[in-house]
Amino acid sequence: MAVMGVARFEQLFREAAGLDVDKDDLKRYNDFVDQKINDLLIMARATAKANGRDVIVWKDIPLTQGLQKSMHEFVKLDQNIELRPILEQLTAQPALDVELDEETRGRLVEVVGGMTLALGRTFTILDPGVRNPSTNHWERAFLIFDLLL
Repeated sequence: MAVMGVARFEQLFREAAGLDVDKDDLKRYNDFVDQKINDLLIMARATAKANGRDVIVWKDIPLTQGLQKSMHEFVKLDQNIELRPILEQLTAQPALDVELDEETRGRLVEVVGGMTLALGRTFTILDPGVRNPSTNHWERAFLIFDLLL
């Protein structure tokens, strides 16, 4: 990720949850995004197949109410940060070999943005005093997301 991308990544976590993350957290964050998009697409693929389709459409993506709320908040926040082009790079190559329709491919950025906001806020729920999440914080947050997504 380019230097400007790192700065925006840091700004997103700062504005979303009052956290200080740095470029060293980017690997963990990239792993998180890859894993969670993969998990969502596995379920979406099953839904598409159950409906007789080979292409995943937007309604196939299993979005909880909480994730949808975080996605809406991300869209508002992104107007100031302009992280969309950076997140598009993360979602450009879905982890699975599946076909996505154009709307779904375009809206994965919102999903990643919503998950990012929820991740940042999860850190502060796990440890209300945290400013810079440690490896332990990241691992515990990942376990929570594994249970829910």
